[in-house]
Amino acid sequence: MVRTSFQARIASVLILLLLVVIGALYFAVQAATNASIRTQAREQLEVGTGVFGQLLDVHARQLRDAVQVLTSDFGFREAVASGDQATIRSALFNHGARINASVVMMFDMDGKLTASTLAPLPVAQAEQINRELSQHGQSLLMPVDGRIYLLVQATVNAPVPIARLVTGFAIDQDFARELNQLTHLDLTLTGSMEGQPEVRVSTLPDMPMIVFDGDSGEVLHGDEPFLVQRLALASGDGFRVQALLQRSLEQARGSVAALNRQILLIAVAALVASLLGALLLARNLSRPIRHLAGAAERVGQGDYEVPLALDRSDELGSLAKAFQSMQQGIAERERQLAHNALHDPITGLPNRNLALERLSSAIMAERHIALLYLGIGNFRTVSESCEGGGDRVMQQLAGRLQAALRPSDSLARLHGDEFVLLLEGADVDSAVATADRVQQLSMKPFRLDNLDVALDCRIGIAGYPSDGVTPEELLRRASIAMQDAGYLAGRIQVYESGRDAAQQRQVQLIRDLRRAAQREELLLHYQPKLDLRNPASIQAEGLLRWQHPQFGMVSPGEFIPLAERTGSIQMLSAWVIEEGMRQLQAWRQRGQVVLLSLNISTEDLMDVDLPERVGRLLAHYQVPASQLIFEITESGVMRNPAQALQVLQGLREQGIGLSVDDFGTGYSSLAQLKRMPVQELKIDQSFIRELHETSEDAVIVRSTIEMSHSLGLKVVAEGVELQDSLDLLKRWNCDSVQGYLISRPLAAAAFEAWMQRPLNSPVSSVH
Repeated sequence: MVRTSFQARIASVLILLLLVVIGALYFAVQAATNASIRTQAREQLEVGTGVFGQLLDVHARQLRDAVQVLTSDFGFREAVASGDQATIRSALFNHGARINASVVMMFDMDGKLTASTLAPLPVAQAEQINRELSQHGQSLLMPVDGRIYLLVQATVNAPVPIARLVTGFAIDQDFARELNQLTHLDLTLTGSMEGQPEVRVSTLPDMPMIVFDGDSGEVLHGDEPFLVQRLALASGDGFRVQALLQRSLEQARGSVAALNRQILLIAVAALVASLLGALLLARNLSRPIRHLAGAAERVGQGDYEVPLALDRSDELGSLAKAFQSMQQGIAERERQLAHNALHDPITGLPNRNLALERLSSAIMAERHIALLYLGIGNFRTVSESCEGGGDRVMQQLAGRLQAALRPSDSLARLHGDEFVLLLEGADVDSAVATADRVQQLSMKPFRLDNLDVALDCRIGIAGYPSDGVTPEELLRRASIAMQDAGYLAGRIQVYESGRDAAQQRQVQLIRDLRRAAQREELLLHYQPKLDLRNPASIQAEGLLRWQHPQFGMVSPGEFIPLAERTGSIQMLSAWVIEEGMRQLQAWRQRGQVVLLSLNISTEDLMDVDLPERVGRLLAHYQVPASQLIFEITESGVMRNPAQALQVLQGLREQGIGLSVDDFGTGYSSLAQLKRMPVQELKIDQSFIRELHETSEDAVIVRSTIEMSHSLGLKVVAEGVELQDSLDLLKRWNCDSVQGYLISRPLAAAAFEAWMQRPLNSPVSSVH
């Protein structure tokens, strides 16, 4: 009995000790598990915050890509430029439905709402939307009309900005459920707008918007505890959008409830089996729990790479595998998010952010580096050639470009059809050689289904430190060089110093040119023409001038090509024609009859309504058509001969004279003149400026005059600057001359004074 009692006492003491140990271990597991649960919940909230932001970015990028398709559509830009509201609204509704956009709106460049797929918005709210988007950039969350929208804007260029398109995606229950499926987090989203009811979206219908200190905390919803992360998504004048990401701690504890029960069963079994089993069980339990607690702590600190050294087949082993799986899952999601943030999803190449980072590293290390900025001029045509054609060609081109690089070089896709190659340690000469090699690779056809597609690649080159000392500056200047390369036959251009200012000047001139006539900045100067057969006849050519308020007098050689390129040339031609008629009317009222020559553009020759509009102006200003001569270029006629000849015939029927300008350049030939209803030919100044009897130009000029007279055409020689040239032209029976020897272009008042000169005065005294 004594032995039994002693054994019982020993057993009791040991069992009591085992109970204490098991109890302590149990509560340690509980504490570690609770700490792990909270740590996991916080990690999930942090990951969920990133996923939430990524999800918004994905929707914003999808909207931005989709709206770029509409803003790039030629028909839509034409409709916007012409103010065709019916076509604009139809395009907005159709495109919005096609991309599942909740709202599509269009603002003019003054911020006025011109079209919307929503019910009519109050002017104040439309102005606020425009103002907030202008302040916050390309995208913004904002409550509108009882819903929260992710708004994305894009500019409609034709080619200068003429309108801004805003597309909205409703952040609704479907969005909240999508986030819940991705992260297993609950979302409560509220939007408040001054003077409007609060908008609320939540996966927990009765969860209020909790107010607590800081951006995170723990709250009770009913009897259920939640960890909460508050996100301030957007705020502005009178509105605010914020979100709560919520993780139920009760649900998290449910995942380890079975483990707790199993630990208790194991403890009871150990007590019943034997003291040794209890001791062994206690030891076997304490060691893995320490591993698990350490793993939970490492996960809490962000260390996901150290594996759990726990090889067991029991419940603790399952828990360890669950910990390890969770650890790997979080690490993989973080790696994927980091990769997506720095790489292009189509080609897998580094994106603009990573390219700037690498470029910045090279600059900080003061390593010489050259940038090849590659753009594709016919990317839109390639994209439309077949379904997915643009993406497939970009993937093939990326493979070719990578094959041409050295191990130290890198390639990135900036966006759309633009790539940048970073050439380490390269100077300009080697960069040009690499650009030529890249150009050769890109010229080889790309296979798309049954089509062979050729790319029009333009390459701009800039280098550090010669062309810039910051990543953004180098990229911008390489981009400018790429744009310049589009005008060169070889399609390769090295950045030229000063092109930044030149480009900014061009942009401002293009923008200001559209309103130059309204602001009364345009002037018409008149260069006298001397009729060699009848000096009493008063003739002149009207020449357009632009007095810019900032740049002063802008040369026609600078702004006329810009007008032709941007579609403003017809507006300038219309102003010149009307101003010329107004001045002719004023001179007629003072008894002065002037034969005036005016230049019309190639675009005017494509306008079948031009003769009718000119006829109305002649009637309005009561100017005889015989006082007008329209000067055209033969290359303009050759663009669409049938339509151009129809317009010329219409002008001739009005009684307006027609003259072929710049004869001797381009396509000009006397044979072509037979097809056109013209009465006059102007020999280009390049043949006249240094004309003398023994020059090669003398034979051309003399034969041109004789052949033109045989065709019944008058001949005008422009660019006369020497008295000897004038004497030769008189001897060869040229009809009229103009140039600095006669007079420079004059303002209207100065031209009137020129008309009062004595007819017998020497030419040299009147210029």
